[in-house]
This record gives sequence, structure tokens and C-alpha cells, in this order.
Amino acid sequence: MNIPTTKDQKNTPPPPPPPPPPQEELRQPNPAALMRVDSILGIPQKDIKKTYKMGRELGRGKFAVTSLCIEKSTGKKYACKSIQKVRLVTEGEKQDVKREVKIMKLLRGQRNVVELKEEIEDSRCVHLVMEYCEGGELFEKMKSKGRFCEKIAARILSSIMKVVYSLHYMGVMHRDLKPENFLLAKRRILGFIPCFADYTLLKAIDFGLSTFIDEGKPNQEKVGTAFYVAPEVLRRQGYGKQVDIWSAGVILYMLLTGVPPFYGEKEREIFDAILNADLDMENRPWPSISKNAKELVKKMLSVDPMNRPSAADVLKHEWLEENGVAVYNPRESVLLTQMKCFRGMNKFKKLAREVIADIVPPEELEELRAMFWNDGDENKVISREELATSLGMHGSNLRPDEVEQIVEAADFNGDGFINYKEFITVMMNYETLHKEEHLIKAFKHFDKDESGFISKEELRLALEKHMTGDELTQTIEDIFSEVDKNGDGKISQKEFYEMIRS
Repeated sequence: MNIPTTKDQKNTPPPPPPPPPPQEELRQPNPAALMRVDSILGIPQKDIKKTYKMGRELGRGKFAVTSLCIEKSTGKKYACKSIQKVRLVTEGEKQDVKREVKIMKLLRGQRNVVELKEEIEDSRCVHLVMEYCEGGELFEKMKSKGRFCEKIAARILSSIMKVVYSLHYMGVMHRDLKPENFLLAKRRILGFIPCFADYTLLKAIDFGLSTFIDEGKPNQEKVGTAFYVAPEVLRRQGYGKQVDIWSAGVILYMLLTGVPPFYGEKEREIFDAILNADLDMENRPWPSISKNAKELVKKMLSVDPMNRPSAADVLKHEWLEENGVAVYNPRESVLLTQMKCFRGMNKFKKLAREVIADIVPPEELEELRAMFWNDGDENKVISREELATSLGMHGSNLRPDEVEQIVEAADFNGDGFINYKEFITVMMNYETLHKEEHLIKAFKHFDKDESGFISKEELRLALEKHMTGDELTQTIEDIFSEVDKNGDGKISQKEFYEMIRS
């Protein structure tokens, strides 16, 4: 990887960085093992060549090769990431692939994320067929341009932070944000006004190192790419989603200056520079960069993770607005994804979320409250027609019948409107839902006899106001089949928590 440099720096500028050294200390795939590998995703095997014509190679990594592919029935171009199963030696590596697919499915419909069309598995590979972005890597544009004006840098950062916000809202941290993992959707000539549109259509790729956030168990795995890794990862402290803010701050620094903030000839030197956190914001071109840009960079590259802004804070920062980035309500951008996820939940999980919505203190829901009642009408409800229109406004490419199904899922009482409680139940974010204190109270709500388990009869009592007869009986059996992992005929506290967190 060649990091772009600029010639107009004061004193002695750092030399252009060499290609990245081997990632000796960050996690790397194990060598290929000559062994037969069974199913990874647990889906029927299929010959990808029956559906797609495979074309030129687009990129290559330790585990996978990404190629251009063309759907034979339509002639449409896609990118296919083929992960070689023989390289997935450990159970952890197999779980990484399954998690990558799960996260990409979760992100379907997000405008700034490459869309996963389908996953195919054969005897040799797991193939992820994805949206093809013809504009190429953001990194290549950075390498050729050197540094960007603040207006374009602001648009690029906005696109990146929309992805980060969506991930964090849904309980995921990327852990490997870098310019190579963002593609331009369309090819345009760099340097002209039309290229602004390109940067608002940056698409995030490669969720191979992404993981779900466990607030009760901070992550300590040492992963990432040298130039962009946060200091708490190197120290093996417990770390969380703030690592993504640091990586995005490194990208912003490079956009504005053309050089990385922490440099070394070798990986160990890069790590030492990051740990020393000696941030140069005095030499050129910094004197010509605006005060608000400097302030934002400093905050994002704060050594203390707790002092870094959230993704929502970055998206609302005045530097973006003063550089022509439209005011953006990030929470609205995840509406479609939240609705789609909610639609797929079992009835017990939906009911549990409804209970948690009653438990959560009002101050924790203030932002959602403001979003719902933005016109001050305390009696407000959203009609199904209004919600369907809102889904269409946020980049939904769903068919009308799919929109109707999503709206129906949110309208619990079937009165044709979405009220505040229904809205909160659907839209509560990961951190609110997964707080231990909220989960304990929700479990106790269903555990009427205080036995430490939820029985079928207790579940029946909870659900019978929503359904009756054979439907109720079958629903209870389906829920226990899904949630009661050890098959003992009751739902433990642990199994309840896993259902909510799944």
C-alpha cells in the first residue's frame, strides 16, 4: 500500500511509505490446509458457473479472490468474493465468514454499503456475489490526488460516517476502516464538480474483521491495518466501537494533508508512533486548513476513546455543514433496516422488545422521542401510508408488497397507525436493548413464578392476548424450537438473553 504524500510540507516531509510490511502482529489467516472442508454456511451446494460467467480478477487477499462476474440471465455485472474453504483452518476462521455474511445481510438496503446479492457455496469456496462498483477504490483516488480540498474531504467523511453510524447503531464495529475498503459507485473524472456525486456514493466493502459489540465483554483481539489501528487495540485494552472513529480520523487527516498522521518505515515503528500519539498539526498544510477541520481531527484522534465523538456527533459537526454537506439525520437512515429486522423476529422477541420499551427510562429514549414528535404533537401517530412513503425516501428498493409487510409488522395493534410505543419498540438501538439491567427486568416480567425459567405456560399467558387456538399453540412450539437450545422444555435466562441479542 502506497500512502499519498504532498510536496509542500514545511521542514523535511516524511518519505513516501513503502508497501505495507507483513502484518506480523495483527491477525492473519493461517496457511492453506490440504483437507476436505465441509459446509461453512450450511446451505445446499451450487455451481456458481451455472448462474454467473466469471471474469477478470478485481482484487486478492489472504483468504479470498474478488472477480468480476456477469449474471447470465440479465447480463448485469457483479463483484464476486470467493473465499477458499481450505484456508479456513480453525473454527474461529469459519465463524468469521459466517459472521461476515450475517453482517452484510443485516446491512442490506444501506445506501453506502455494497449490497450482498446472494451467497453461494460449492465444494471449494464460499462465493459472495455483491454489487459492482466501477469507480474503483477511494485509496487509488487519494494516491493520485495527494490531498483534497475541504469541500470534497467533507463529502468523503460524511459517506464514511454514515456507514459507521449504521454499523454502530446495529451493534457492529468494522475494525478495519481504511480507504481500500471504500469504493466509488460510479466512474467520473477526478477534479471536476460532478465528482462530488461520486463521493456521496462511496460504498463500504469487506466486513471480514467486523464483529458484534458486546458491551459487557470488551474486545481484546488485535486486528486491523497498521496505519489505521487505534492505540487501545495495540495495548490490548478492552476496546469498543470507538476504534472505528479513530480509523475514520486517520482517513480524514490523510484526505486533508496527503500523508498519514503516524508514520514509520516498519510496522513496529508505525505502532510506536501511534502509541506516542504525537500528532503534527503545525507544519504545512495545516496553517491553511480551517479551525473546525482541525478541531474535528483532534477529537477523532483522541488517545482516550471516551473523548472521541460518536458517529452521530461527527455527522452533525459544523465543519461538514459549512462545507456544503446537507444536514443529515443519521437515525432515519437505519429506519428501513430496523423495520426489516423487526419483521423477521419471532413473536416472543417482538413482545420482549415491547416490554423493554416500557422499562427503559425516558431519558435514554430522548433522541427517538424527538424524532417521533419533531412537530411537538404529543398525540402524534404515523399512518401506514406515511411510513411506506418514508421507507421509499430512504433508498428502499423494496416492492410495494414488501413495504406493506414491513409496515404491517410495526403496526402491532392493527389500527392502521404506528404510535409512539410501536415506533420505540422497533427503533430502539443495540445499546439500549442489551443493557443488563433492562434484560433482567424483561426476563422477570415473563418469569411469573420466579423459577428462573420461562415455561410454555408462562409464554402462553404472554401471547394469548395476541392470538388464540391452534395458532397460539403452534407459535409457542416454534418459539421453543428456536430459543430453547438445550431442549429441556423451558427458556433459561441465558437463552432469553441470546434470543434478544441474536
